[in-house]
Amino acid sequence: MVLTRRNLIAAAAGASIGAGLGQAAAQSYGQRVAVTGDDGRPVANSILPGEITGQIPALRGVTYAGPREAQTTLYEFFDFNCPYCRKAAADVVALHESDPDLRVGLVNNPILSPQSAQAAKVMLAVQRKLGSAAAWTFYRTLLGKPGRIDGPGALTAAAALGIPQAEVEEIADSEEVRQALKSQMRMAADLGLYATPSYVLGNSGILGHPGANAMAKMIASTRRCDRLAC
Repeated sequence: MVLTRRNLIAAAAGASIGAGLGQAAAQSYGQRVAVTGDDGRPVANSILPGEITGQIPALRGVTYAGPREAQTTLYEFFDFNCPYCRKAAADVVALHESDPDLRVGLVNNPILSPQSAQAAKVMLAVQRKLGSAAAWTFYRTLLGKPGRIDGPGALTAAAALGIPQAEVEEIADSEEVRQALKSQMRMAADLGLYATPSYVLGNSGILGHPGANAMAKMIASTRRCDRLAC
């Protein structure tokens, strides 16, 4: 991925997909189910249309961690540079490691900056070249470091996984990756997930990161009664 002005503009245009469409859909969000986060504050949530959430598994380029036959799948829609995504990543990883019946799906929604879109394209390139296990490591590596995440930093992380930089750039700039990123951001917009991180758990949408303990309770409730709280 050659970091030219043209690529920066293209990345910015891609980022605007989610930012522009999410606001209208997000007006339907309130607190459909009374749940609180680890900080004691109400967590915005909504019931999502099943005909839309049912399309998430068919999205191209989603990174998965956990068994395909897992009882529950938690989708995180994230931006590499959102203020809370580092804490969210640590909590999501911990939930995955502590719950063998949980599958995590990572969906890129780089709405904050062109640099976020560059990093998302590199992650999609890693996923396309090496699969979900490598992309999961990439996600953990980038969000485990302080500071702004951009294209060069993402390329360095990809190179550490053994992919030559020129090959990563070629895949990241491919039409396949562009379409995958566009479809992931379109899904976030269609669901009104204008905040990052946001989550889809069953047919529930969760805006913002509620914290690991609150999320674990929501997962348990979803398994019992298909709601964030029973």
